[in-house]
Amino acid sequence: MNRFNPDKLLLSKWTATRPQKKEKHFLVTELLRDEDDVLLQVELQAVLTRRSLWIDWHALHDDQQWLFGWR
Repeated sequence: MNRFNPDKLLLSKWTATRPQKKEKHFLVTELLRDEDDVLLQVELQAVLTRRSLWIDWHALHDDQQWLFGWR
């Protein structure tokens, strides 16, 4: 299980354990919070293709899908 502070996710680097379309390295480019300032989702941008995707930030805890840092 990846351990991190959700308040420090912006601009953090992540590696997909199962890359698709040669997209392996990602950068957190935006955080989506509700009106109570609770983090809901993060936007990940692929470094290679600049494609963005929104995911639930809890998915980053799963080390079977995501590794912290670029590897």
